[in-house]
Amino acid sequence: MLELIKDLFGFMKARKKFWLAPVIFILLLLGGLLVLAQGSAIAPFIYTLF
Repeated sequence: MLELIKDLFGFMKARKKFWLAPVIFILLLLGGLLVLAQGSAIAPFIYTLF
């Protein structure tokens, strides 16, 4: 997992694609939110966002 992160940041640095960082961060944040809220009482409120 750490190697993937290093490769990703190396790619962004070499190709000057720094705009990918916020996109990746938001995708990870939304994915984590969906995983954590899957079995909780918050799930119906999160699914209404999508």
